[in-house]
Amino acid sequence: MNLKPLGDRIVIEPLSKEEREGKTTSGIVIPDTAEKERPEEGKVVAVGPGKMSEDGRIIPMSLKIGARVLFTKYGPHEVKVEGKEYLIAREEDVLAVIE
Repeated sequence: MNLKPLGDRIVIEPLSKEEREGKTTSGIVIPDTAEKERPEEGKVVAVGPGKMSEDGRIIPMSLKIGARVLFTKYGPHEVKVEGKEYLIAREEDVLAVIE
């Protein structure tokens, strides 16, 4: 992939249906028809250098490539590169890292 994010942006590869669990924690199976919404979970595939502070310093990113993250539903921008869909988001759009 030849996509390098700028500033405090990250490139996220949304997880496929197979990678996301198809049931709730209590064991209720979620049908495919209910999964029409944009996914809110993905894997970080590229990270920008960081956010520029007011005094001109770069504040490094806390996210690393390969991290599995939860992000805001409508924060990221959808892009298509080499036939594959990615999301570009700011670091602040990431809600949590799944370990």
